[in-house]
Amino acid sequence: MNKEFKYYFLMTLATIMWAGAFIAGKLGINQFSPVVITFLRLLFASIIIFPIMMYKYKENWKIKKENILLVFSLGFIGMTGYHLLFFNALKYTTASNAAIINAFNPLITAVLATIILKERISFKKIFLILTAFLGVLLTITNWNLKSLIVSGLNRGDFLMLMGATCWAIYSIIVKKGINRMEPLKLTTYTFLSCVVIVMPFALKEIILDNALNVTLNAYLAVIYMAVFPTVMGYTIQQFCIKEIGPSTTALFINLVPVFTIIMALIFLHEQLFLLNIVSVSIIIISVFMFTKIGKKEKV
Repeated sequence: MNKEFKYYFLMTLATIMWAGAFIAGKLGINQFSPVVITFLRLLFASIIIFPIMMYKYKENWKIKKENILLVFSLGFIGMTGYHLLFFNALKYTTASNAAIINAFNPLITAVLATIILKERISFKKIFLILTAFLGVLLTITNWNLKSLIVSGLNRGDFLMLMGATCWAIYSIIVKKGINRMEPLKLTTYTFLSCVVIVMPFALKEIILDNALNVTLNAYLAVIYMAVFPTVMGYTIQQFCIKEIGPSTTALFINLVPVFTIIMALIFLHEQLFLLNIVSVSIIIISVFMFTKIGKKEKV
């Protein structure tokens, strides 16, 4: 097998796993509360990834005191904030819409990086951000922009947009703090910090509301999200970044909404709006061109 093809195949597999998280999340949120499902997903992921991190770093697996604030900031914004908004969004919107809105995340990150990190942004990039945002608006209004003025934004779509913003802020903090900790160690302790933050609220629901009294399918949905998109997806991504570079690896994330739409049709029987295929194409092409321009600017 061609070496490059192997990594492309692996990243496609990771993308399918991430797309599956939207389907599993939609199934799980029907029985779990957003707090409990967030807690269980990150708890199971932590149980799996922590021994892997300990094995890799051996004598150097412990977190330094000066990095605790960084880790809890990431855990609060990127893990707790994102997941609570993500699962709440799935209560009110489709998995397809959530995935399409989430595809706008790299450009939200670019806008915030311009504001917070004072990174320069060209007119071409501004144009692509605007076209991608138009794609998002067309998606959440089903190509009826007047409905946005009349009835406002769907609650689930708004929550997903806020979730994507949380993840963008998380990405910026990671960018500033990545030199202080190794990626795997940073991710592992970020998972654990989310578990610690959410635990009191989750335990309250589990003890008082018998929140764990759900069907086996709900648990399988949580286990899927913990094992495949969270642990395996991340591991594959880190491996591919090392072998084919971050820019090429990042391009595969554009496939997430495509696979999500296909899975939502099969497993959730969601309705496919043909014009939304056009709007998701607008977003994907905008993000792809944005990434390519960024790659050229760095050369």
